[in-house]
Amino acid sequence: MAELSGGSEAVAVELWPPGEAPPAFQYSPDSVAGADGELDPTEVTFPGCSCRSSSCALPQCPCLRRGHNYSSLGLRVPEQQEQPFSRPVFECNSLCCCGESCQNRLVQRGLQLRLQVFRTPRKGWGVRTLEPVPRGRFVCEYAGEVLGFAEAQRRIQAQSPEEPNYIIAVREHLHDGRVMETFVDPTRIGNVGRFLNHSCEPNLFMVPVRVDSMVPKLALFAAADISAGEELSYDYSGRFHNSPKASREHKPPEEENSLRKPCYCGSRTCASFLPWDSSLFSTSAIPKIK
Repeated sequence: MAELSGGSEAVAVELWPPGEAPPAFQYSPDSVAGADGELDPTEVTFPGCSCRSSSCALPQCPCLRRGHNYSSLGLRVPEQQEQPFSRPVFECNSLCCCGESCQNRLVQRGLQLRLQVFRTPRKGWGVRTLEPVPRGRFVCEYAGEVLGFAEAQRRIQAQSPEEPNYIIAVREHLHDGRVMETFVDPTRIGNVGRFLNHSCEPNLFMVPVRVDSMVPKLALFAAADISAGEELSYDYSGRFHNSPKASREHKPPEEENSLRKPCYCGSRTCASFLPWDSSLFSTSAIPKIK
């Protein structure tokens, strides 16, 4: 079986079917600084904790001052909640005194599940799990080049409508009204996350997780129990549970419809098109449109 990561992941990423492969790109398990050099996700700016126990605990560990987010191999996901997770997540980092087995180190360990990148009938390449995934389990990171706004906009405006767009923009709304933006582009350098397809009823959700600095890792977790062989997906718009009202609240003019890409997720609440924002071609923020 062909392997996609070139041995750079702790667990092999399989390719299917034999003899086929996606267009060439450089595989990187972690995000890297973009060509614009504006942000370096490998820079360490957070101080480390002084905990010397095998696993950090409240209230002693400053890394956990916003709460203990992890349980075993995943998030502590509340039951009966429409948005499964919205709290900030800070992991222990490279300057912390705790050991590598600390429970507050999860996303930084990278891929631990057996995943397969496969050719889908209508959506190009996709990702499926080769083993059962329990709700809340960390699945993979969406890794690529971390860009500043200007470079992200330049790249997306240079694309033709026929080209796939992998750039994602994540906006975090702070309590004081500020909005933090993170732009990640796995087009040239990326990991298995770049092949995840959109769904209007996804089985994954994304959480920004910070380890060494304020530049987050875009971590994807299971929103429900997922069976072996099931395709993995998330909502490119950032919603978790789609609804017909939400997906159709903005009806773009016909000229914009001609640029939008159709959605083939097949869910009962399918919006017919992938998430769209007309500000994509203006000076406003950039959405994830694949």
